[in-house]
Amino acid sequence: MSRKIVGAHEMHAIDGQRSAAVVRTVRQTSPALADALTDHVFGEIFARAELGRRERELVTCGILGAIGGAETQLRVHLSAALRTGVDPDELVALCEHLTPYAGFPRALNALSEARAILKEHKITRPGLPKKIQLSDHETLVSDSGKGEPLVLLHAIGLDWRMWRDAILPLTKKHRVIAYDLRGHGYAAPAPKPLSVKRWAEDLLHLADQLKLEKFHVAGLSLGGMVAMEFALEHPERLKSLNVVASAIHGVKETYMQRAHDAERQGVEAQIGTTLTRWFTPEWLAVNGWAVRYARERILRSMVENWAGAWRAIGEAHLFERLHEIKVATKLVAAELDKGATVESMREMAKKIQKAKLQVIEGASHMVSLMRPVELAEALG
Repeated sequence: MSRKIVGAHEMHAIDGQRSAAVVRTVRQTSPALADALTDHVFGEIFARAELGRRERELVTCGILGAIGGAETQLRVHLSAALRTGVDPDELVALCEHLTPYAGFPRALNALSEARAILKEHKITRPGLPKKIQLSDHETLVSDSGKGEPLVLLHAIGLDWRMWRDAILPLTKKHRVIAYDLRGHGYAAPAPKPLSVKRWAEDLLHLADQLKLEKFHVAGLSLGGMVAMEFALEHPERLKSLNVVASAIHGVKETYMQRAHDAERQGVEAQIGTTLTRWFTPEWLAVNGWAVRYARERILRSMVENWAGAWRAIGEAHLFERLHEIKVATKLVAAELDKGATVESMREMAKKIQKAKLQVIEGASHMVSLMRPVELAEALG
């Protein structure tokens, strides 16, 4: 197989049908440059697997953005980046990353091109987060849409972006608010200790800050526990309670062991066991944005926050109080969840007066990342 055939294959992989037209146009004026493009650039360099196509496109966009004056080529490679699996948020982060190394003008120019490409591809993103001061710390809050407010609470180790792809479908009916819990994401340096009760009080402060008299709340895993605690302590503030993939019965020893393991081995050692609980093998094999995001958030967690959060939910005593919940409640289980199993969620539903249970098929624990549209429909 000649280098030209390999090069054409690589060019088609990143630029689709347009790649052949580009080569033909160049060849009309310079056969030498056309051959160099197919045989050397793509047939030799791009074809090597030491860097994946996604990584090569990120590097290429970074270089073109940094040198400036190559906006035509940058637009081509921004589109190619999306085609090879780069997430829109990663493209924006790349432009931001240019600032300290190439300067604001280069970063702003690259961002302008990225914005145009996202518009061309009709890619929409939820409302960008803003900083809000709560009682004793600052956090990030995404606030999108109109209608009855719905506050989203994320899982352990993650941040508001866990809900990113569910937010837009939810905005069809709701004003959707998602934020970083104490000890997570932007709120990582918030004062300790961490506790389910304290997270619930933070939610109360947030609701007061945003002037939410009554609102819907939905939480996944840790977020579900915080939502239940809030429903027990402040039922008068809620229109409805939605609990997604939360295990709260007979798991204290497991949670305490995870805290101990993190302190002894570090958060890096928790990646394998955590991601295999959260995602199916197929999702891990593809390694899309959702998996990359979750992995990176765990790696960036401070040990004291990760371990403290596991201890906090291990010390919560919610199962015995479920019968006290009087707010309209919906429980959403993930069919393949090995932690918050369908059976355990069904047992919880029996304890809560008039609670409804819905199962999302084909999803594992991290259902908001795996099935965001279906989850949005379940939450209504």
